[in-house]
Amino acid sequence: MIFWILIAVLTAGVAGLLIAPLMKPRPQPTTAREDEAAVYRDQMKEIDRDLALGLLGEKEADYARAEIGRRLLAATDAPQRGLTPAALPRPHRITTLLVILCPPIVGLAGYLMLGSPGMPDQPLAARLANPGNNIELLIAKAERHLAQNPNDGPGWDLLAPIYMRSGRFADADQAFRNSIRILGATPQRLAGLGETMVAANQGIVTDEARGFFEKAVALEPDNMRSRFYVALGLEQAGRKAEALAAFNAIKRDSPPGAAWESLVNQHIAANSENAPGNPSAADVAAAQNLSGQDRQAMIAGMVESLAERLKSDPKNIEGWLRLVRSYMVLGREQDARNALQTGLKTFPAETGEGQRLVALAREIGLGEGIVQ
Repeated sequence: MIFWILIAVLTAGVAGLLIAPLMKPRPQPTTAREDEAAVYRDQMKEIDRDLALGLLGEKEADYARAEIGRRLLAATDAPQRGLTPAALPRPHRITTLLVILCPPIVGLAGYLMLGSPGMPDQPLAARLANPGNNIELLIAKAERHLAQNPNDGPGWDLLAPIYMRSGRFADADQAFRNSIRILGATPQRLAGLGETMVAANQGIVTDEARGFFEKAVALEPDNMRSRFYVALGLEQAGRKAEALAAFNAIKRDSPPGAAWESLVNQHIAANSENAPGNPSAADVAAAQNLSGQDRQAMIAGMVESLAERLKSDPKNIEGWLRLVRSYMVLGREQDARNALQTGLKTFPAETGEGQRLVALAREIGLGEGIVQ
């Protein structure tokens, strides 16, 4: 009943909009008699004007007025000429009737032919029972089932990647954890959980996420995707030597022409010993022959040198990560905090590079009070 009331209201509204212009009064045309009388009146005014200008004498003006007055009386007394009552404009009765009747008739006929007026409203339970290709109804059906059967491992296993692709990362996290708890850990479930956490943290591989990827690699050593995330997590944590070894291992074990080869090569270059902020091989060799105190002084000098380079070239995220970590290794926590704040001014926390600084700060115990 509500449906039909709505249709009636919409039809009445459309008909009203169409009829409104037709209901406006139309100007009536003037008759020939009225036009002729107007001409004579104008001539009377012209005689008065000519008399005032001296173009006519008083006697000529009187004669002219008498003649025009005679003609005016004749025109006024003559029978009506011009439009007859049958020729007068008529209201748009037929058009108005068509506007009122045609839209609802055509709409009703189309609905009766193409629609199903006798079909009752389908309740939610019936729609969930036959969701078709509606992904939202499919998810709702699965959620309703899992609410009644929370230990249905295959159900969680099926729903988790759907949540992930839909951007519902918190739900995907819970679904992956439930499937692992009920069905056990597999490389796919562990990697799925890890990728969900990375996506939720805007590309940052947290320690917990890296742990899941490492478990996935332990179960499936040839899982290059999980191995890449492990290496990326090491890189983001500032553990460049370990990250370099991990990326080199991925390159070594990958088939020729692998799709990820170019990306891996970029990370190998970023983590190599010639990358900004890393000591050279000569520096490492020289440090081996120094005493503990001298070695500490050498490291402090390298850190200060890195800090000076960052003043002239602040757009170096790898340098800021290394500087913050180096200050903490040297026990200079306040300097580490200052470097962190300076780095976040160059790379705000909402950017990908800033998130790497935030992740490092949390890892080394500087998370409290950082600007985000």
